[in-house]
Amino acid sequence: MSAAIDPSRLEDGEAAEAADPGGMLRQVASSAAQVREAQRAAAEAGVAALAEDGRPRAVVVAGSGADGVAGDLLAAVCGAGCAVPVSTVRGYRLPGWVGAADLVIAVSGSGSTEETLEVAAEAARRGCRLMFAGAPDSPLADLAARTRGVFVPVRSAGQPRAALWGLAVPLVLAARTLRLADVPDAVLESTAALLEDVAHRCRPSSEPFVNPAKRIALDLAGDVPLVWGSSAVAATAAYRLCGQLNANAKYPAVFGEVPQTGHDQLMTFDGFFAGGGSSAEPDDFFRDRADESEHGLHLVVLRDVEEHPRVRLRCEASAAMARDRGVAVTEVRAEGEHPLERIATLIALADYVAVYLAIALGVDPTPVPAMEELRARITR
Repeated sequence: MSAAIDPSRLEDGEAAEAADPGGMLRQVASSAAQVREAQRAAAEAGVAALAEDGRPRAVVVAGSGADGVAGDLLAAVCGAGCAVPVSTVRGYRLPGWVGAADLVIAVSGSGSTEETLEVAAEAARRGCRLMFAGAPDSPLADLAARTRGVFVPVRSAGQPRAALWGLAVPLVLAARTLRLADVPDAVLESTAALLEDVAHRCRPSSEPFVNPAKRIALDLAGDVPLVWGSSAVAATAAYRLCGQLNANAKYPAVFGEVPQTGHDQLMTFDGFFAGGGSSAEPDDFFRDRADESEHGLHLVVLRDVEEHPRVRLRCEASAAMARDRGVAVTEVRAEGEHPLERIATLIALADYVAVYLAIALGVDPTPVPAMEELRARITR
């Protein structure tokens, strides 16, 4: 992998943009605008009318692939103290318990994701309360019209995986309407402002030594990222980072959890990709590295402002263990106070990291040829 890495592609804005012909950097930079546009679109679509039927027994978000992160984001923002369960369905079937007392929200950046359409149609047959968020003039919009569900149009940012905030904000506003989350308009605006701030710090013209996303991308290049989140908010961002590294950089990444006692992932610190040494056998700085692989495991820990004290202790101890074994460690801390603000800052940085890693590797972030081949193979 490292043979293709060319840090010079990240040294100035022109070089970075030339290596991004599909404009994925511009799509990522649209996040703040998506928040504001989605807020207006949700109001115009009548999301407030969801409150007329009272609080649902549960909220189920139907969303496949990157679209499903909107449901994960909603659950993280609502928090563990939410009055009703919030879950995400990424497959073709609704759980058997879902019925007329539940709200099913179907989200699709393209508006034509077959899994989401099938789940939404099943929800309609069961008499569930329905809401939709996705591309206008799409099969999802047609289904919403036929079932008389609330439909929030989401303007395309380019690739569906870049439309997260257009999909997620209507869900958050629905939860606010149902009194499942406290997200005032001021928080929506402060979230958009934080997204703008991350975009400014991670802009293409910013040099790697001051651009946090470029710096992290270059640190990860050649290693296998193992990504943990220290809370529900941070774990959602960790999952997003892995997905974006896969889709944009065409790069492997492993999503995991901060270890509990007996956690299997902790054992990887002593494995083939650990990078040398262990607590029993300290790393020998002067050893001959000529025959060693330059690739290794790279622990990435996304840290939240609000962490359980035991989780905080496990994060710090695990990171120290990793470093003792020669495993590179990168920690990223959330900014802001509200859960929506904190998750936005982590996801925004993650999105930029994935695009900059693609550029450094000489990979066009936009196309997804493997997915296109899979679609062709299963539709023959």
